[in-house]
Amino acid sequence: MHLTLRQLKVFEAVARHLSFRRAAEELHLSQPAVSMQIKQLEANVELPLFDHVGKKVFLTEAGHEMFHYSRAIADLLNETDEVIEQLKGGRRGKLTLSVASTVNYFAPALLSTFCQRFPDINISLDVTNRETLLRQLADNEADLVIMGQPPAGEDLEAGAFMENPLVIIAPPDHPLAGERRVPLQRLEDETFLVRERGSGTRGATERFFSQHGITLNAGMEVSSNEAIKQSVQAGLGLGLLSRDTLEMELALNRLVVLDVEGFPIVRHWYVMHRRAKRLSPVAQAFKRFLLEEANTLLHPELPAGGVSAVAEE
Repeated sequence: MHLTLRQLKVFEAVARHLSFRRAAEELHLSQPAVSMQIKQLEANVELPLFDHVGKKVFLTEAGHEMFHYSRAIADLLNETDEVIEQLKGGRRGKLTLSVASTVNYFAPALLSTFCQRFPDINISLDVTNRETLLRQLADNEADLVIMGQPPAGEDLEAGAFMENPLVIIAPPDHPLAGERRVPLQRLEDETFLVRERGSGTRGATERFFSQHGITLNAGMEVSSNEAIKQSVQAGLGLGLLSRDTLEMELALNRLVVLDVEGFPIVRHWYVMHRRAKRLSPVAQAFKRFLLEEANTLLHPELPAGGVSAVAEE
């Protein structure tokens, strides 16, 4: 076979997206140019790599094999780039960062400070849900991933850098808004707006209520923090969210945090990567920045020092 790196790069993008259009957009190529590269690659291997069923694209058996090896080759090329950048001193390079949607409430402030110190670094930020983050970790797609509870059973290196308190929110005129030390049992009479299954917040909510023998009366299932906040303001139920998402609503008195026994649920934010991953100097610098400075930069009212995290079930 006579394959080119360009053909493999185009194939990897199409196989990952299962879309010629999205691959063309990512690679800044025309769709006909992408199709031509795939045709040339299929001619070289003498096997079809994609099945076209209607408007959908599927990998053939040969396509699955080629995808595996194209990813391995891409990883080796990226590692080569990282080693070269390391030899240059680590002041330049690219950081591919993927974060949970809640993290995006504070990530820009941290990235702003980091970019002031390293102005020649190019950062790619992907804000997505927990399911996608877990897939990216498994496929080694991002340099670093920031989210809540690390997945169990994965060969990961995870460091806690900041507390992530989960609180119960209500509209200011809710009957429980002015009460102190509300018993947990009172919550069985309330309807909760919950995140989609698989989200870290949803999992923490269900575990907490189950551990305390409280029945969670789940109303609407909502796919974003913003939608939960808007729905709580509209009186559709209570919500349980990270306090990091609520700064504006609390300041404007659009929402209040209920004083409930056992709350807040104190969890942590983690920065993580595959244990065997060879971090570039840029990724090492950003990880060190998070672990040593993020908590103080975002919460200057707290005592200086690292974050001590216990295992989170």
